[in-house]
Amino acid sequence: MPTKMSKPVRSGLADLINAHADDNADAFMAGIGIAVDAHFHIFEANRSIQGARYTPAYAARLTDWAEQASTCQVKRGLLVQPSFLGTDNRLMRRALMQSGQALRGVAVIDPVTPSLDLQQMHAEGVRGIRLNLSGVSHDVRAWCQAEPLWADLCSLGWHLELHTDQGALPGVLANLLPALPTELTVVLDHFAKPGAVSARDATVLAVTQMAASGRPVSVKLSGAYRIGGLNPTALARLWLAELGARSLLWGSDWPCTNHEALADYAQLHGSLDDWLGDAGVVHQIRIDNPHRLLA
Repeated sequence: MPTKMSKPVRSGLADLINAHADDNADAFMAGIGIAVDAHFHIFEANRSIQGARYTPAYAARLTDWAEQASTCQVKRGLLVQPSFLGTDNRLMRRALMQSGQALRGVAVIDPVTPSLDLQQMHAEGVRGIRLNLSGVSHDVRAWCQAEPLWADLCSLGWHLELHTDQGALPGVLANLLPALPTELTVVLDHFAKPGAVSARDATVLAVTQMAASGRPVSVKLSGAYRIGGLNPTALARLWLAELGARSLLWGSDWPCTNHEALADYAQLHGSLDDWLGDAGVVHQIRIDNPHRLLA
C-alpha cells in the first residue's frame, strides 16, 4: 500500500514544477519532453460516495505519487477521478491547482453539467471526462442524449475516457458513437479489455474500425492485472500493430486499487519497456502522445 508522507503537497511537487515553469506558465506544457503518467489516482482513507462498491482503507496522496514517479523521471501526470468518489471531484481539482498545473485531470460528471462548470474545470487543468462502466450498468442512453455536453467537450479540446467490463466495449460503442462528434477523441482504459488477444476479437475490431473511420482514438496500456489474465505483452504489441504508436498511452494505474501488492512504481514504469522493447516507440507513448492529447 502507498506509504504515508509528512511533506505538504506543494513541497512534494516542487522539484516537478519549479525547474520547468515560471509562475505565469502552464507547467504541463512547459514540460514538453518530460515523461507523463497518463493514469493514476489519489484519494483519502475511508472516503467514498454512498453506494460505492469499494472504499479504500488507506490514503493515496499526491505527494506519494510524486515522490515515487520522480524516481523514474516521470514528472507530469494525468490524475483520473476514481469510481468510488463519483462526481465529487473536489480532491482531484484541489490537487490540480496545488500542482501548479504540472498535472492534468479527468473528471467524472453528469450528462447535464453546465458549460460554466466545465470552463472552470478547464482553467484548473481538467482535460477529459470518464465514463467508468466497469462492474455497473453499461446503459449509456442518458449520454446518448447529451449533445450540449459533447459540443462543450469538443470546444474545450477534451477527450472522453471509457472503462467497460471485459468484452463489453463493442456494445457501448455501437450505442454511443452515433451521438458523439466525430472529432471527439475517445480514450480506452486498461488495454480496452478485449476478450482475446486477436485482431479478430470483437473489441479489437470495433476499435480498429473506429480508427479507420477517422475518429481519434487512443488505448491506454495500463492495469495489466485488469485484463482477465490476457498476456499484456502480446496485447500491447497487438494494439501497436493495429493502431500504431501514435494512438497509445501509458499509465501506472497507481496505487493499483484492489491490487495494491502490485503498486511498485518502478515495475509499473518499466512494464512499458518490457511490453514493447523499442525505445523510440516507448518515448512516443510516454512523452509525445500525452502532451499532444492534454495540451
